[in-house]
Amino acid sequence: MRAITAIAIIALSSLVWAQNPPAAPSGSPRLMTPQDLASVPAQAPERRVIYGADANQFAELRMPGGAGPHPVVVLVHGGCFKTYASLANLAPVGDVLKGRGIATLNVEYRRVDQPGGGWPNTYLDVGNAVDHVRTLAGEHHLDLSRVVIVGHSAGGHLAMWAAARTRVPRGSALYMANPLAVRGVVDLAGPLDLTVNIEGYEGLCRDRVITNLMGGTPASVPEHYTQASPMKLLPLGVPQVIVLGEYEEYVPRHFAQTYVQTAERAGDRVRMLLIPGAGHFEIASPRAAIWPKVESAIRSLIDGKLPPP
Repeated sequence: MRAITAIAIIALSSLVWAQNPPAAPSGSPRLMTPQDLASVPAQAPERRVIYGADANQFAELRMPGGAGPHPVVVLVHGGCFKTYASLANLAPVGDVLKGRGIATLNVEYRRVDQPGGGWPNTYLDVGNAVDHVRTLAGEHHLDLSRVVIVGHSAGGHLAMWAAARTRVPRGSALYMANPLAVRGVVDLAGPLDLTVNIEGYEGLCRDRVITNLMGGTPASVPEHYTQASPMKLLPLGVPQVIVLGEYEEYVPRHFAQTYVQTAERAGDRVRMLLIPGAGHFEIASPRAAIWPKVESAIRSLIDGKLPPP
Protein backbone atom coordinates (compact mmCIF):
# COMPACT_ATOMS: atom_id res chain seq x y z
CA MET A 1 0.00 0.00 0.00
CA ARG A 2 2.86 2.33 0.89
CA ALA A 3 4.52 1.73 -2.48
CA ILE A 4 1.26 2.38 -4.36
CA THR A 5 0.76 5.65 -2.47
CA ALA A 6 4.33 6.74 -3.22
CA ILE A 7 3.88 6.02 -6.92
CA ALA A 8 0.64 8.02 -6.98
CA ILE A 9 2.31 11.01 -5.28
CA ILE A 10 5.24 10.93 -7.71
CA ALA A 11 2.92 10.72 -10.72
CA LEU A 12 0.78 13.64 -9.52
CA SER A 13 3.78 15.82 -8.63
CA SER A 14 5.44 15.12 -11.97
CA LEU A 15 2.23 16.04 -13.79
CA VAL A 16 1.95 19.34 -11.91
CA TRP A 17 5.55 20.27 -12.74
CA ALA A 18 5.20 19.17 -16.35
CA GLN A 19 2.01 21.17 -16.84
CA ASN A 20 3.51 24.27 -15.21
CA PRO A 21 7.19 24.37 -16.22
CA PRO A 22 9.23 27.53 -15.68
CA ALA A 23 8.85 29.99 -18.53
CA ALA A 24 11.62 29.92 -21.11
CA PRO A 25 13.90 32.96 -21.05
CA SER A 26 12.82 35.76 -23.36
CA GLY A 27 14.14 35.33 -26.88
CA SER A 28 15.21 31.71 -26.38
CA PRO A 29 14.41 28.88 -28.81
CA ARG A 30 11.87 26.22 -27.90
CA LEU A 31 13.51 24.44 -24.96
CA MET A 32 12.88 21.03 -23.45
CA THR A 33 10.42 20.84 -20.57
CA PRO A 34 10.30 18.44 -17.61
CA GLN A 35 7.65 16.52 -19.53
CA ASP A 36 9.95 16.21 -22.55
CA LEU A 37 12.73 14.79 -20.38
CA ALA A 38 10.40 12.35 -18.63
CA SER A 39 9.01 11.08 -21.94
CA VAL A 40 12.33 9.79 -23.30
CA PRO A 41 12.00 5.97 -23.36
CA ALA A 42 14.42 3.63 -21.62
CA GLN A 43 15.12 -0.09 -21.43
CA ALA A 44 14.63 -2.11 -18.25
CA PRO A 45 17.75 -2.36 -16.07
CA GLU A 46 19.59 -5.61 -15.51
CA ARG A 47 19.01 -5.43 -11.78
CA ARG A 48 17.13 -3.47 -9.14
CA VAL A 49 19.47 -2.82 -6.23
CA ILE A 50 18.32 -2.24 -2.64
CA TYR A 51 20.72 -0.17 -0.54
CA GLY A 52 18.46 0.57 2.46
CA ALA A 53 15.21 -0.34 4.20
CA ASP A 54 13.05 2.54 2.93
CA ALA A 55 10.95 2.08 -0.20
CA ASN A 56 12.92 4.88 -1.90
CA GLN A 57 16.37 3.49 -1.09
CA PHE A 58 16.95 1.61 -4.31
CA ALA A 59 18.80 1.97 -7.59
CA GLU A 60 18.88 0.49 -11.07
CA LEU A 61 22.01 -1.25 -12.27
CA ARG A 62 22.66 -1.32 -16.01
CA MET A 63 25.51 -3.49 -17.20
CA PRO A 64 27.38 -3.46 -20.51
CA GLY A 65 28.44 -6.65 -22.23
CA GLY A 66 31.89 -8.13 -21.83
CA ALA A 67 33.91 -9.45 -18.94
CA GLY A 68 34.95 -6.13 -17.42
CA PRO A 69 36.16 -4.67 -15.18
CA HIS A 70 33.69 -1.95 -16.15
CA PRO A 71 33.91 1.74 -15.29
CA VAL A 72 30.90 2.98 -13.34
CA VAL A 73 28.78 6.12 -13.53
CA VAL A 74 26.46 6.79 -10.60
CA LEU A 75 23.45 8.80 -11.80
CA VAL A 76 21.52 11.14 -9.46
CA HIS A 77 18.30 12.63 -10.84
CA GLY A 78 16.88 16.05 -10.03
CA GLY A 79 13.41 17.44 -9.44
CA CYS A 80 13.86 20.33 -7.00
CA PHE A 81 14.63 17.85 -4.18
CA LYS A 82 10.95 16.81 -4.38
CA THR A 83 8.95 14.05 -6.02
CA TYR A 84 8.64 16.17 -9.15
CA ALA A 85 10.89 13.62 -10.85
CA SER A 86 12.33 10.15 -10.34
CA LEU A 87 15.24 8.01 -11.45
CA ALA A 88 13.31 7.38 -14.69
CA ASN A 89 14.56 10.79 -15.89
CA LEU A 90 18.16 9.58 -16.15
CA ALA A 91 17.41 5.98 -17.19
CA PRO A 92 17.94 6.88 -20.90
CA VAL A 93 21.40 8.19 -20.00
CA GLY A 94 22.07 4.82 -18.37
CA ASP A 95 21.08 3.06 -21.58
CA VAL A 96 23.42 5.19 -23.69
CA LEU A 97 26.38 4.75 -21.35
CA LYS A 98 25.74 1.01 -21.15
CA GLY A 99 26.11 0.93 -24.93
CA ARG A 100 29.50 2.64 -24.53
CA GLY A 101 30.79 -0.06 -22.17
CA ILE A 102 30.02 1.83 -18.94
CA ALA A 103 28.01 0.38 -16.06
CA THR A 104 25.55 2.75 -14.40
CA LEU A 105 23.86 2.84 -11.01
CA ASN A 106 20.80 5.09 -11.31
CA VAL A 107 19.87 6.16 -7.78
CA GLU A 108 16.55 6.86 -6.09
CA TYR A 109 16.53 8.57 -2.70
CA ARG A 110 14.18 10.18 -0.17
CA ARG A 111 13.05 13.68 -1.14
CA VAL A 112 11.95 16.55 1.10
CA ASP A 113 8.25 15.81 0.61
CA GLN A 114 8.60 12.17 1.69
CA PRO A 115 8.81 10.64 5.18
CA GLY A 116 12.43 10.74 6.34
CA GLY A 117 13.53 13.05 3.53
CA GLY A 118 15.38 16.33 3.93
CA TRP A 119 18.19 17.00 6.39
CA PRO A 120 20.24 14.86 6.73
CA ASN A 121 18.74 11.76 5.11
CA THR A 122 18.46 12.96 1.51
CA TYR A 123 22.23 13.42 1.53
CA LEU A 124 22.95 10.21 3.43
CA ASP A 125 20.82 8.21 1.00
CA VAL A 126 22.87 9.39 -1.97
CA GLY A 127 26.13 8.78 -0.11
CA ASN A 128 25.07 5.26 0.88
CA ALA A 129 24.01 4.50 -2.69
CA VAL A 130 27.41 5.59 -4.01
CA ASP A 131 29.18 3.47 -1.40
CA HIS A 132 27.00 0.48 -2.36
CA VAL A 133 29.03 0.26 -5.57
CA ARG A 134 31.64 -1.52 -3.41
CA THR A 135 29.12 -4.23 -2.57
CA LEU A 136 28.26 -4.73 -6.25
CA ALA A 137 31.81 -4.60 -7.57
CA GLY A 138 32.85 -8.23 -7.15
CA GLU A 139 29.78 -9.90 -8.58
CA HIS A 140 29.45 -7.49 -11.51
CA HIS A 141 33.15 -6.89 -12.26
CA LEU A 142 33.05 -3.15 -11.60
CA ASP A 143 36.23 -1.08 -11.63
CA LEU A 144 36.31 0.82 -8.34
CA SER A 145 39.20 2.95 -9.61
CA ARG A 146 37.00 4.41 -12.37
CA VAL A 147 33.82 5.65 -10.68
CA VAL A 148 32.27 8.98 -11.72
CA ILE A 149 29.14 10.61 -10.28
CA VAL A 150 26.79 12.50 -12.62
CA GLY A 151 23.83 14.47 -11.31
CA HIS A 152 21.25 16.71 -12.92
CA SER A 153 19.68 19.79 -11.30
CA ALA A 154 19.07 19.02 -7.59
CA GLY A 155 20.86 15.75 -8.28
CA GLY A 156 23.86 17.71 -9.53
CA HIS A 157 24.13 19.35 -6.13
CA LEU A 158 23.84 15.96 -4.40
CA ALA A 159 26.43 14.46 -6.75
CA MET A 160 28.92 17.21 -5.92
CA TRP A 161 28.33 16.69 -2.22
CA ALA A 162 28.73 12.92 -2.52
CA ALA A 163 32.07 13.43 -4.27
CA ALA A 164 33.19 15.85 -1.54
CA ARG A 165 32.28 13.80 1.53
CA THR A 166 35.84 13.59 2.83
CA ARG A 167 35.52 17.33 3.53
CA VAL A 168 32.51 16.94 5.82
CA PRO A 169 33.69 17.38 9.43
CA ARG A 170 33.38 14.69 12.07
CA GLY A 171 30.42 15.41 14.29
CA SER A 172 28.28 16.56 11.36
CA ALA A 173 25.01 14.73 10.76
CA LEU A 174 26.30 14.33 7.18
CA TYR A 175 29.62 12.74 8.18
CA MET A 176 30.23 9.35 6.56
CA ALA A 177 33.33 7.33 7.37
CA ASN A 178 35.43 5.93 4.51
CA PRO A 179 33.38 7.18 1.54
CA LEU A 180 34.07 5.59 -1.82
CA ALA A 181 36.73 7.56 -3.68
CA VAL A 182 35.53 8.73 -7.08
CA ARG A 183 37.48 9.78 -10.13
CA GLY A 184 35.35 12.82 -10.88
CA VAL A 185 31.93 14.42 -10.77
CA VAL A 186 29.71 16.06 -13.41
CA ASP A 187 27.21 18.63 -12.18
CA LEU A 188 24.50 19.23 -14.78
CA ALA A 189 23.12 22.58 -13.59
CA GLY A 190 22.92 21.76 -9.90
CA PRO A 191 23.23 24.39 -7.13
CA LEU A 192 26.84 24.89 -6.01
CA ASP A 193 26.25 27.22 -3.08
CA LEU A 194 22.94 26.85 -1.26
CA THR A 195 23.36 30.20 0.49
CA VAL A 196 22.90 32.17 -2.74
CA ASN A 197 19.92 32.47 -5.10
CA ILE A 198 17.58 30.78 -2.61
CA GLU A 199 14.64 32.97 -3.61
CA GLY A 200 15.26 32.47 -7.32
CA TYR A 201 15.64 28.69 -7.07
CA GLU A 202 12.64 28.25 -4.82
CA GLY A 203 10.60 30.50 -7.10
CA LEU A 204 11.28 28.22 -10.07
CA CYS A 205 10.55 25.14 -7.95
CA ARG A 206 7.38 26.74 -6.54
CA ASP A 207 8.21 25.67 -3.00
CA ARG A 208 10.67 26.37 -0.17
CA VAL A 209 12.75 23.41 -1.28
CA ILE A 210 16.19 24.59 -0.14
CA THR A 211 15.11 25.77 3.29
CA ASN A 212 13.05 22.60 3.71
CA LEU A 213 16.04 20.49 2.66
CA MET A 214 18.35 22.29 5.06
CA GLY A 215 15.87 22.36 7.93
CA GLY A 216 15.95 26.15 8.10
CA THR A 217 17.48 29.29 6.65
CA PRO A 218 21.19 30.17 6.47
CA ALA A 219 20.62 32.41 9.48
CA SER A 220 18.94 29.71 11.60
CA VAL A 221 21.09 26.68 10.69
CA PRO A 222 24.30 28.08 9.16
CA GLU A 223 26.22 24.88 9.92
CA HIS A 224 23.89 22.88 7.66
CA TYR A 225 24.68 25.10 4.70
CA THR A 226 28.40 24.96 5.46
CA GLN A 227 28.40 21.16 5.59
CA ALA A 228 26.29 20.65 2.45
CA SER A 229 27.29 23.37 -0.04
CA PRO A 230 30.16 22.40 -2.36
CA MET A 231 31.33 26.04 -2.29
CA LYS A 232 31.77 25.82 1.49
CA LEU A 233 33.61 22.48 1.29
CA LEU A 234 36.33 23.56 -1.15
CA PRO A 235 38.77 22.19 -2.09
CA LEU A 236 36.84 19.03 -2.90
CA GLY A 237 39.97 17.19 -4.05
CA VAL A 238 38.07 15.65 -6.99
CA PRO A 239 38.04 16.76 -10.66
CA GLN A 240 34.77 18.51 -11.45
CA VAL A 241 32.87 19.41 -14.61
CA ILE A 242 30.11 22.02 -14.33
CA VAL A 243 27.69 21.98 -17.29
CA LEU A 244 25.23 24.79 -18.00
CA GLY A 245 23.03 25.43 -20.98
CA GLU A 246 23.07 28.85 -22.61
CA TYR A 247 19.51 29.42 -21.36
CA GLU A 248 19.97 28.03 -17.84
CA GLU A 249 17.89 29.70 -15.12
CA TYR A 250 18.13 27.48 -12.04
CA VAL A 251 21.86 28.18 -11.64
CA PRO A 252 22.64 31.70 -12.91
CA ARG A 253 25.86 31.66 -14.86
CA HIS A 254 27.74 34.16 -12.72
CA PHE A 255 27.23 31.98 -9.63
CA ALA A 256 28.73 29.01 -11.47
CA GLN A 257 31.63 31.11 -12.73
CA THR A 258 32.32 32.33 -9.20
CA TYR A 259 32.35 28.75 -7.98
CA VAL A 260 34.80 27.65 -10.69
CA GLN A 261 37.16 30.52 -9.97
CA THR A 262 37.04 29.86 -6.23
CA ALA A 263 37.58 26.13 -6.71
CA GLU A 264 40.57 26.69 -8.97
CA ARG A 265 42.12 29.11 -6.48
CA ALA A 266 41.65 26.42 -3.81
CA GLY A 267 43.62 23.97 -5.96
CA ASP A 268 40.82 21.90 -7.53
CA ARG A 269 40.76 20.86 -11.19
CA VAL A 270 37.49 22.23 -12.59
CA ARG A 271 36.06 22.77 -16.05
CA MET A 272 32.89 24.71 -16.85
CA LEU A 273 31.12 23.84 -20.09
CA LEU A 274 28.57 26.30 -21.47
CA ILE A 275 26.38 24.51 -24.03
CA PRO A 276 24.99 26.79 -26.79
CA GLY A 277 21.28 26.55 -27.52
CA ALA A 278 20.51 24.42 -24.45
CA GLY A 279 18.32 24.99 -21.42
CA HIS A 280 18.00 23.20 -18.11
CA PHE A 281 16.75 19.87 -19.47
CA GLU A 282 18.61 19.38 -22.76
CA ILE A 283 21.86 18.77 -20.89
CA ALA A 284 20.34 15.66 -19.24
CA SER A 285 18.82 14.13 -22.38
CA PRO A 286 20.68 11.75 -24.70
CA ARG A 287 18.08 12.67 -27.34
CA ALA A 288 19.28 16.29 -27.43
CA ALA A 289 21.69 17.36 -30.16
CA ILE A 290 24.17 18.62 -27.56
CA TRP A 291 24.40 15.27 -25.72
CA PRO A 292 27.76 14.20 -27.27
CA LYS A 293 29.43 17.11 -25.45
CA VAL A 294 28.10 15.90 -22.10
CA GLU A 295 28.99 12.29 -22.83
CA SER A 296 32.49 13.35 -23.83
CA ALA A 297 32.91 15.11 -20.48
CA ILE A 298 31.86 11.95 -18.63
CA ARG A 299 34.29 9.85 -20.65
CA SER A 300 37.11 12.30 -20.00
CA LEU A 301 36.65 12.00 -16.24
CA ILE A 302 36.55 8.20 -16.44
CA ASP A 303 39.87 8.43 -18.26
CA GLY A 304 41.27 10.67 -15.54
CA LYS A 305 41.20 13.93 -17.53
CA LEU A 306 39.19 17.11 -17.69
CA PRO A 307 37.41 17.70 -21.02
CA PRO A 308 38.89 20.38 -23.27
CA PRO A 309 37.61 23.91 -22.56
